[in-house]
Amino acid sequence: MTSRDTVLTRIRNALGTTSDSPAPATTYTARDYLTVHADRTPEETADLLADNLADYRAKVHRTDQAGLAPAVARLLVERGARTAVVPAGVPREWLAGIGGTRLLDDVPPLTAAQLDEVDSVITGCALAVAETGTIVLDAGDDQGRRILTLVPDHHICVVRAPDQVVASVPLALPRLDATRPQTWISGPSATSDIELDRVEGVHGPRTLDVILVGPPPSG
Repeated sequence: MTSRDTVLTRIRNALGTTSDSPAPATTYTARDYLTVHADRTPEETADLLADNLADYRAKVHRTDQAGLAPAVARLLVERGARTAVVPAGVPREWLAGIGGTRLLDDVPPLTAAQLDEVDSVITGCALAVAETGTIVLDAGDDQGRRILTLVPDHHICVVRAPDQVVASVPLALPRLDATRPQTWISGPSATSDIELDRVEGVHGPRTLDVILVGPPPSG
């Protein structure tokens, strides 16, 4: 069987039996892919996530649970945020230290034009992938609609370690619901033109602040 035949066989098997001909017998090539590329402690995995997020120009802030609310408030002040949209499921204790920023609910849903006037958005996440420096959003209650994290220019995202941190993409996929809308974020939105001039904020927030809540960095 040629490679072409193998590919077509897999497609037919995925589509199921047709009305006029049965699907061919399944033939698969066993592939011994690694699901993780090193043996790390949870603390080392969180450190790797922080390093890779920083490589993608996200701003990473390490704190414990007690320091979370002050960190959120400080980032809004440093940004000069007058307004911030907050999904309904964001725990209120995250917002306890906020003073000078007006918090907006997304009920009724804000329009794209209204969101364009919002300075910041505060969310949680579904999980984060350490080896790729990626945060995954799936429109959960503490993340809200996808548009909330695409239009405002500044995104504060809270990641809980070690609960929400996995080492690799193969370990992340089984923990995600494939029927939910997912956004995979590696750093702030950026693109480059043909001369490789980098421009940030084209397809999403120009600034991504990640608050990694958990134990202090190892070592």
